[in-house]
Amino acid sequence: MQASPKLEVIDLACERGDHRLFSGLSFTLSSGELMQVQGENGKGKTTLLRALCGFVQPVAGEVHWCGRNVEEWDEDFHAQTCYLGHLNAIKDELSALENLLLTAGLAGVQLSEKAALDALRRMGLRRREHLPVRVLSQGQRRRVALSRLLVVDAALWILDEPLTALDVGAVDLMQELIGEHLSNGGMTIFTTHQPLQVAGIETRELLLS
Repeated sequence: MQASPKLEVIDLACERGDHRLFSGLSFTLSSGELMQVQGENGKGKTTLLRALCGFVQPVAGEVHWCGRNVEEWDEDFHAQTCYLGHLNAIKDELSALENLLLTAGLAGVQLSEKAALDALRRMGLRRREHLPVRVLSQGQRRRVALSRLLVVDAALWILDEPLTALDVGAVDLMQELIGEHLSNGGMTIFTTHQPLQVAGIETRELLLS
């Protein structure tokens, strides 16, 4: 993880089709900070998160990471970010363990089987590590997806509805994991329709309207 990373959004505008979702959006996010993106459905919350990753091209403005436009970064930028979207992006025919090892490999992370098992067990998947994902509940499948947060060394977590399908215990665990990430110098920006509070951390709010 880089020392004192910073995300800067400068006069950003995004559209969906011919519809302008938002414009003139500017903010910064620094080490140890937590930001929630709020707004009614259709206001562009997911689009914004994807634009921060470089997955969506804005119609105006720029996104900078560590003082440099994300469009100028190569794979090093993506190695410093971890994006989790609405979909779990896991393969039903593979086990939880195989999915996590595959995800880590695609991210360029050398992950041992023991480290992967440790991550899955911390996420509450003990005795389910070798089961095909297709037999798991929706909440367990979400835990499999979220386990990648434990194995990547990404400064910036970008989480779109991370609490979907999680029970109370898993929500508490996610809040704990985010707190650990922030205390280690990371930063997190997220959307959620469920309460998410990290002990000792003030959540900044960004309203898209």
